[in-house]
Amino acid sequence: MAARAAPAKVTIAEAPFGTLADGTKISRFTMTNGSGASVSVMPLGAAVLSISVPDRGGQMADVVLGYDTPGDYKTNNSPMYGLTIGRYANRIVGTEISIGGKSFTLAAPPGRGGAPATSVMHGGPDGFSNRVWKAARVHTKDGDGLRFTLVSPDGDQGYPGKLTTSLTYVWTADNRLILDYAATTTKPTVLNLTNHSYFNLAGAGHGDVLNQLLKIDADFFTFALPNNNPTGEVRAVKGTAFDFSTAKPIGQDIEADDPQMKANRGYNQNYVLRRSAVPGELAEAAVLTDPASGRTLTVSTTEPGLFLYTANFINTTRLMKGGVTYPLRAGVAMEIGHFPDAPHQTHFPRTTLMPNETFHARTVWAFGVK
Repeated sequence: MAARAAPAKVTIAEAPFGTLADGTKISRFTMTNGSGASVSVMPLGAAVLSISVPDRGGQMADVVLGYDTPGDYKTNNSPMYGLTIGRYANRIVGTEISIGGKSFTLAAPPGRGGAPATSVMHGGPDGFSNRVWKAARVHTKDGDGLRFTLVSPDGDQGYPGKLTTSLTYVWTADNRLILDYAATTTKPTVLNLTNHSYFNLAGAGHGDVLNQLLKIDADFFTFALPNNNPTGEVRAVKGTAFDFSTAKPIGQDIEADDPQMKANRGYNQNYVLRRSAVPGELAEAAVLTDPASGRTLTVSTTEPGLFLYTANFINTTRLMKGGVTYPLRAGVAMEIGHFPDAPHQTHFPRTTLMPNETFHARTVWAFGVK
């Protein structure tokens, strides 16, 4: 019997994607494996632009939401489609943090009606998602990939320390996208990095995700008020609408009589993942399945949290990428990282990065069929 042929090498192609209002030209990098499945990324926001994977019949579809031009990602992207978020993803309650006994005031847009901001979201008004990262092709033990690097100066958005951050994307022959984060700082700072892609395994623009099945490897969630500010309390998911410890349709309990769920028109909640006993070891976090197409997505990570958001305010009339519109709840975001407001909650996993440390985190999105 002849030996099985090794899978074809993943190729990386660069092409023009568009030009920003300030004249910056943005490239689109596409990684394609031997089966034709592909991932496209860009330096603006170190963003994921597309992920094309097969259904059970071999038909390819792009399964992440997004735009057709880089300008839209910068100016029309309040949903933050596909972007890398930092320095601190999700929210910090108030605008003050304390590190090592020193207080720092963070940049924040005004609250509603010009009132003082009640929280700082996704790193501030000019977070990492707005920046053009430096791109380089790299070879890793997992294969060839793309590394995006960003240097954030001391005091950027109010955060202390010059922070050097990198995100390496590797697309494999078996349809796994590996996201490796690394960071160093010159002063004690806080850090929480994530990717803000929205998935629809039926294909972007093919209806909502309410019938897709989701399982989250979590027995607890961090309780939050209707305004989404965490209280520091950790609650069990059992007996609540937030329980995804066994797979269920995303829409099954989305209209539950819960104050935070009602205020957000759906899920906008952080889950405490079951962790491996070995620090830094990759562990399964979630499995998303589309029964109609057979596509599956298994999310694994070294990080402690998964923030679930069900696109509760996405309902476009303008055309998105591919010339389609997005209905309400057109995708689901599973933002891997640390917990909201951890700098103020000392019992949450630590988010302080010291000058003598290097932050490392890995997330893997493994696509398959069922």
